[in-house]
Amino acid sequence: MAIKVCVFDAYGTLFDVAAAARIAAAEPGREALAKVWPDLAEDWRRKQLEYSWLRAVTGDYVPFWQVTMDGLDWAMERSGLDDPELRERLLALYWELAAYKEVPMMLATLKARGLACAILSNGSKDMLEGAVDHSGVGLYLDAVLSVEEVGIFKPARAVYDMVGARFGCTPDEVLFVSSNGWDAAGAAGYGFQTVWVNRAGLPMDRLMAQPAHVLSDLTTIPELV
Repeated sequence: MAIKVCVFDAYGTLFDVAAAARIAAAEPGREALAKVWPDLAEDWRRKQLEYSWLRAVTGDYVPFWQVTMDGLDWAMERSGLDDPELRERLLALYWELAAYKEVPMMLATLKARGLACAILSNGSKDMLEGAVDHSGVGLYLDAVLSVEEVGIFKPARAVYDMVGARFGCTPDEVLFVSSNGWDAAGAAGYGFQTVWVNRAGLPMDRLMAQPAHVLSDLTTIPELV
C-alpha cells in the first residue's frame, strides 16, 4: 500500500545527540571536557539506551529525562569529570539539540507532497517539545508522540501501536525512520516499512527483522515515498 505517514525517531535521527557535549567542550574553561567529549557523548548515549531497555524489560518505567540524567552521571564518572556545574550545563544543552542540517528541507518536501509527518520517541513530552521548538521543525510535524503515553520504552509493540491510533493507518502505510538499528528492526518486525539511518556505517544488527532501506542520512527519504 502507499505510504501515508512518515514517522521519525527523534534523538540521533532528527536531532544530533552529540551536540550537547560538543558545544560544551568548546566553551571557555572546559579543557577537561574538551579532551574527552567524544567518549563522553558516546557513553552518555549508550547508557541512556541501555537503561531504557532494562527498564522496559523489568517494567520499571521512569521518564526518559531520568535515564538521560542517569546516563550522563555514569558517563561523567567514567571520564573522571566531577563537576556539578558542567553536569547542569550538559543537561541544559540537551534541551536545545540541533536538528541535522538536512532535516528541515526533507520534512518540508514530505509535507509538500501531502504526507503526514510525526515523531515517535522514547523522549519525554517536554524534552521533545524543547527540541522541536529549538530546531524550528514543529511546523512540519502533525504529531509528537512520546512513550510517556504508554509507560514503556521502544521497541515494545505498545509504542508502535500509537501511530495507528493517532493516524488511523495500517502498519504498511507507515514509513518509519530511525538511526537506531534495534529500533528499525523492531519497527520492521511490527510491520512498518522502515529505514535505518546508519550515519556511523555500523554493521546490521542481528535481530528478528531488518529494515527495508539503509541510508547514510535523511536527504533521500522523500524519494522512498
